[in-house]
Amino acid sequence: MPTFADKVRKVVKKIPAGSVLTYKQVAIKAGRPTAWRAVGNILNKNYDPQIPCHRVVRSDGKTGGYNRGAKTKIKLLLAEAKLAKND
Repeated sequence: MPTFADKVRKVVKKIPAGSVLTYKQVAIKAGRPTAWRAVGNILNKNYDPQIPCHRVVRSDGKTGGYNRGAKTKIKLLLAEAKLAKND
């Protein structure tokens, strides 16, 4: 049976480039609507490039944390948004 962490990674892996979900949206999709802080803790430990955790942001519109640095998260999001805009 998949763990909550497995479910979170599966949800995040499906976020397309140029799109974002909030930590709360990921928690809801993973089956635990009030576990948005747990989502953040799970993603903070992620170093798998196949799981684009930089695409998960805070509900208040701020980018939130990123284990490779907040500046890197912003650069990745801006680059993906630019690519999506050109498609």
